[in-house]
Amino acid sequence: MDLKKHYENLWYKALGKFKQGAFEYDHLIDSDSDKRFGISLIARPSEEVKRKVQHMFEELRKLEPDQYFYPSSEIHITVLSIISAYDGFSLKNINPQDYINVVEAGLHNRKAFDVHFHGITASPSCILLQGFPQNDELHIIRCRLRELFNNAGLQESIDKRYSIITAHSTVVRFRKKIADHHALINKLKTFRNMDFGKCRISEIELVCNDWYQRKEKSKLLHTFFLPE
Repeated sequence: MDLKKHYENLWYKALGKFKQGAFEYDHLIDSDSDKRFGISLIARPSEEVKRKVQHMFEELRKLEPDQYFYPSSEIHITVLSIISAYDGFSLKNINPQDYINVVEAGLHNRKAFDVHFHGITASPSCILLQGFPQNDELHIIRCRLRELFNNAGLQESIDKRYSIITAHSTVVRFRKKIADHHALINKLKTFRNMDFGKCRISEIELVCNDWYQRKEKSKLLHTFFLPE
């Protein structure tokens, strides 16, 4: 698909909402009672990319210090949401090794790939980095894993919420009322086409995670290495 066009459509839809002050706020992000957990395959951007993201955060915090800014250790791309986080999921319900085996089969003979993070887009509830894979490796990996999990007979909810097709990274979530939506819109526009850098994805992690992929609530199950 045309990722640039897809991100652009997201941006203009969100911008229309922002201009009306129609932000969507996440009221569970600070809740101790949020028990939504699941299993995901994720990849992490380079330190260079994360440094540039933190520079953007410095500017955004001047306007909106109470929003949720993802710590560098939690910024990620979702390769595949295998079991979408839900209330009541536990690792006791599954055998993690079964999932590791399926992923290993899906990644067999796949290679490291580059993602270029260029510009931001948005939804009514969050700000996202626009990620552009530089070849078809990520798409091939996702297709292979969908097929393998579909035939594996394991608990999974792949594509039940939506079919993941991008390489975006959610970096800000709205959790408090926006103080001045006009000022925020103008500031976001300055980052709309910022080049956050290109990075090599050579490691993919299988994690048990909460809804937000917070480090303190996530458990690494396995790291897979993609050869050059």
